[in-house]
Amino acid sequence: MVERRPLLAFLAHAVMLVGVSIVAFPLYLAFVASSHTAQEIVQAPMPLLPGSHLWESYKTALLGQDVSAGSGAPVARMMWVSLVTALIITFGKISISLLSAFAIVYFRFPLKNFFFWMIFITLMLPVEVRIGPTYQVVSDLGMLNTYAGLTVPLIASATATFLFRQFFLTVPDELVEASRMDGAGPLRFLWDILLPLSKTSIAALFVIQFIYGWNQYLWPLLATTSEDMYPVVIGIKRMIGGGDAANEWNVIMATALLAMLPPAIVVVLMQKWFVKGLVDTEK
Repeated sequence: MVERRPLLAFLAHAVMLVGVSIVAFPLYLAFVASSHTAQEIVQAPMPLLPGSHLWESYKTALLGQDVSAGSGAPVARMMWVSLVTALIITFGKISISLLSAFAIVYFRFPLKNFFFWMIFITLMLPVEVRIGPTYQVVSDLGMLNTYAGLTVPLIASATATFLFRQFFLTVPDELVEASRMDGAGPLRFLWDILLPLSKTSIAALFVIQFIYGWNQYLWPLLATTSEDMYPVVIGIKRMIGGGDAANEWNVIMATALLAMLPPAIVVVLMQKWFVKGLVDTEK
């Protein structure tokens, strides 16, 4: 029986509330800033209560504006680019990793372990390390300012391949023999047996890879030069003018909050599957 200690429970809740406050306060300031005009934000002290220009700021951010400094491109277009990019990267990583792990575990071919470790070694060569040659290849292929250029260099994942391989190794051999006796081919076994068993792992990887694709900054910074192909993370950077330029901080803060919504929605909707995929004892 668990002993109840009111003092420890109070301290635990107090620590939790302090932590939540520390994390939430910057978000609250961004929300307050998005509800005021740019002139009101730069006043000292900055207002700490919401203003009356909330909808104007978000409308301006979504539809775009003409500005003297920085980018005034529509944030709705940027979020669409980020969404498409994140989904392509996510489904691409999961699909390629599933197939590669399936081949490594269930097929016999020469140098199988060698190829697996070559895939695994690519963890030491992230895109930041090979960004120069990668940019050269993408540029020579005419893939700058395209969805292919934003996603193809990021679409392979050694981590996901390793995770699927480790899970497939735990699948009983009796399932393989039973499906073979029933006349199921490799693809039927993958579709009817392995995919349903892997759904929690797929869900966990979907959340991780979606956030990874949505938050990409360095590669899109090089691969995009047109405002029509700016992801929202790059759009926030482009909105901030350099030097003595007057920035529309209310619109920038509204854009930052809008950029947080899709990853937050994905995490909230898939939280149950995400946690189960990470802590399931079968993994």
